[in-house]
Amino acid sequence: MMQDWMNWRGPSYNGSTEAKSLPVKFSPTEGIKWAATLPGPTAATPIIQGASVYITAADIDKQQLFAYCLDRKTGKIKWQDAMGSGYQPGGQGNKVRLDERSHYAAPSPVTDGKRVVFFFGNGDLAAFTPSGKKLWQRNLQRDYGDFAFQWTFSSSPLLWREKLYVQILQRNQPVGPRGKGKPESFLLALNPNTGVELWRSVRPSDAIMESRESYGTPVPQLVNGKPQLIISGGDVVSGHDPETGKELWRWGTWNEAHREAYWRQVPSAVVGDGVVMVCAPKRAPVYAAKLDGSGLAWKSEERGNVTSDVPTPCFAQGKFYVLSDVKKSLSCVESKAGTVVWSVPTPGRQMCWGSPTIADGKLYVIDLNGVVFVFEATTGKLLAENPMDTEGADIRSSIAVAYNNLFIRTKDKLYCVGK
Repeated sequence: MMQDWMNWRGPSYNGSTEAKSLPVKFSPTEGIKWAATLPGPTAATPIIQGASVYITAADIDKQQLFAYCLDRKTGKIKWQDAMGSGYQPGGQGNKVRLDERSHYAAPSPVTDGKRVVFFFGNGDLAAFTPSGKKLWQRNLQRDYGDFAFQWTFSSSPLLWREKLYVQILQRNQPVGPRGKGKPESFLLALNPNTGVELWRSVRPSDAIMESRESYGTPVPQLVNGKPQLIISGGDVVSGHDPETGKELWRWGTWNEAHREAYWRQVPSAVVGDGVVMVCAPKRAPVYAAKLDGSGLAWKSEERGNVTSDVPTPCFAQGKFYVLSDVKKSLSCVESKAGTVVWSVPTPGRQMCWGSPTIADGKLYVIDLNGVVFVFEATTGKLLAENPMDTEGADIRSSIAVAYNNLFIRTKDKLYCVGK
């Protein structure tokens, strides 16, 4: 069984793991192995490999972005790096945030056990050895032009088969002072040892304005035994050759009827049972396309509970689990036909923006106030409500599972929960 959680969505790239004996009830003072205090927030998910935990933080007061490595067994800091270059897109003066809704410490780190890569929303990208030696650092905005996004950009990097991938799906026109000229959307592959570009593949789209923007992350997948990268945004989902970036197929659009101009996409694509699920924005349905781009397998009903504006769904054992922030619900959907098995409300007043995690027959969901809800996966029964932070904490990090423990990031702490 894979014990590590080495990328944003875990060992199978779908928010699931085979871990067992996970806790149901806990609090900041009960059931905790350790709690590490960090200088500020992040929307990144903790990344765990072997004896190390990797996480980011934005120190709002000191205007610094940090990369951290913690000891998995104790929570003590093994090394850290204030890697923020200070690059300020569009000449704006804040080094840690573009707008008040978020901050640059949003993308999750990624590791393959040989290197760990940190990326920040201002374009800073750096690779380290597991012991903390910096291999290289560069800024993608400085090298490829300012990002043309309405909000603070976030897409987690992907390390796969000896290449580092980053997707930049953005507008083709400036956003205020950012994105001079005619920006292009592209998929980028780098040498993870040096940061040198291997290829840059332009990814066209007929979407307009904000609907060209994606905050998702590339998903690696074997399709009929052949490797592909699946990316979603610009009103379409597409499969790409990981060796060249060449587009192999695409399916879409979910934005045909009205050509909405403000349908930026936040969730990443999720693959399961030969289909790829994509979430149309706001309160629109989710769509399951055939993995070769040959057509639509099914879509959820209009104005139903199976919809998501921000959280990325998870998948396990023939079921997709869709957490809806806009409908405040959690739904279990069969992957083959899209049949809704169950749908339950999420408790409390706050929405959930972190993506759901499924393990040990349980679904773990955290709301913006830091309350962790635990649901039974087979029935949707609510098993526990565990407050891990306070009102207004603005928690967006998803919960990671590794070595039969939960790793929960709150506003200024990282908790390791379990036996």
